[in-house]
Amino acid sequence: MTENTSNKNPIQSAERIFQVLETLAQMGPIGLMDLSNHLELHKSTAHRLLMSLIYMGYARQDEDTQKYMLSYKIVGLSGQLLDKIDILPIAHSYMKQLAEQSQETVHLVQRNDNDIIYIDKVESKVSSIRMVSQIGMIHPMYCSGVGKAILATLSIEEVTKIWNASLIEKKTSKTIVSLEELFKVLEIVRERGYAMDDEENEIGVRCIAACIYDYRGKAKYAFSISAPVSRMADERIKELSSHVLQVKNDLSLALGYRVKK
Repeated sequence: MTENTSNKNPIQSAERIFQVLETLAQMGPIGLMDLSNHLELHKSTAHRLLMSLIYMGYARQDEDTQKYMLSYKIVGLSGQLLDKIDILPIAHSYMKQLAEQSQETVHLVQRNDNDIIYIDKVESKVSSIRMVSQIGMIHPMYCSGVGKAILATLSIEEVTKIWNASLIEKKTSKTIVSLEELFKVLEIVRERGYAMDDEENEIGVRCIAACIYDYRGKAKYAFSISAPVSRMADERIKELSSHVLQVKNDLSLALGYRVKK
């Protein structure tokens, strides 16, 4: 094998076993000879490395084809790593960028059982109007843009369960107070990719929101742009939607989400 003497791995056996692991991940099931040829390793060396991975539970051999492949242990390992990702350091730069693009206040929320809780907020540096929202504030999901963005990713049964467990109040004349109406709105959210709060929680304030997918395809977080209705006409919403959908895509990818083909 060709060695990089300027940046040499101090433990060659560790380097080789990871090369085998990475090859199995990239190529899928592979025979011993093909693996040894691919890595330019002696057949006996490749076999010992494979036996070590099998012993540790990271690889297995198919009884019928005799080919070697990774086990699901590596998936569990990556899942444990991803579960410990702190979203705030990752998401804050996206929220800041979105606030600068929109020149409006941006919020980041996390689902908290049947509600959402505000976990980050970036105020607009241009607008003199400040939103009354605060980090730590809790809202129902049915009457907020961020809540509806998350609800749109759930099944009918899950949405119904959350609705039944929530205290449904007509906060404004535009608040959704019918489950049937909520289902219709969530269908629109799925088609557009983003949700709206059209003065449903507070008169005079409109929001455009989107969920954030994690590596499992679950939406535990969402974000929104909030502004007075005077600055959130339908044309402005259409303009901002492209920025919202871009952040939704980029931040989801940053959290490990991959679109299934």
